Amino acid sequence: MTNLADECGTDAEIYKRPLPPTVHVDTRTGAPAAPHDLLDQLGLERHTVQQGDQTLTFHTAPLQLDFDEQKRVATRAIPALLLAGYKINCTPTVFDEAAYQQAVRGFRSRTDAPAAQPSAPASAPSRPAPVRRTP
Repeated sequence: MTNLADECGTDAEIYKRPLPPTVHVDTRTGAPAAPHDLLDQLGLERHTVQQGDQTLTFHTAPLQLDFDEQKRVATRAIPALLLAGYKINCTPTVFDEAAYQQAVRGFRSRTDAPAAQPSAPASAPSRPAPVRRTP
C-alpha cells in the first residue's frame, strides 16, 4: 500500500481508489492526531493498517454511500482542512464544485455572524452627557 501524501509532500491526498470505487484520503505517515481527528469530525471514516513496522492511517468516505455522495463528503472537508493550515490535493475525479462552494459559504456564514453584544441593564437608561458651553 502506498501513501500518496508522503509521495506528493502534502498533508492529505484525496483521490478515488478503483476497487471498490471509494473516495480515499491519505495523510502523511506519522501525522499528528489533529488532522485525523478533523477528518473524523468531518464525516470520514478512519482506518489503520500495519505495514511492516509502520502503521498507516487513512480515511475513506463512508462506504455505504454511493460514489457521488462520497465525493461530496470528501469535498466538503477541504475548506476545513485548508483553514486548519493543511496542504491538500484533491484529484478532479473526486472534486465536487457545488459541495465545495456550499462548505465555503457555511464557513463564511459562521465567521461573518456578529458576536453577541452584552445588553445594557434595564435599570440604567442611557442619557447623553450634557454639552458644556463656555462664554
